[in-house]
Amino acid sequence: MEPIIFKDYYDNTVKLSFEDHPFSKDPKHVWVLCRFRGQWLLTEHPRRGIEFPGGKVEPGETADEAAVREVFEETGGHVSSLHYLGQYKVDGKGGLIIKNIYYATVDKILLKERYYETNGPVFFETIPETFDGSRKFSFMMKDQVLIQSLQHTKEKFL
Repeated sequence: MEPIIFKDYYDNTVKLSFEDHPFSKDPKHVWVLCRFRGQWLLTEHPRRGIEFPGGKVEPGETADEAAVREVFEETGGHVSSLHYLGQYKVDGKGGLIIKNIYYATVDKILLKERYYETNGPVFFETIPETFDGSRKFSFMMKDQVLIQSLQHTKEKFL
């Protein structure tokens, strides 16, 4: 299956695929679409806004391990199941980024005094279909990666 190609919020070229690791077997970034008790679990980044948890894979860990860690650090969520969805590649002004996309079920949330790089968990019954320039949401929520990943998640898991 050919990747989906589009321009992101910052006019970078993005290639998105739901095949098994089409761009890298060892990506350095992860993004996790999370559900907790029938709601979407997101986080609020102080500069970017509301987004799904994610981040960089640290030395010595796998992308799967990074996904679980990022969910906990940014939301306090304990991942009970993690599923690889796909991968995307951004050839941007700051260099090449390859990111695994996951779907996770969270079974409990630990309320923390401090969340790593975020303001903690944010819950949504539904994800808006459009963000119409809302500054409340991160740029990562404003392109085809989110739309296609949510569709893929709904077809496979919901």
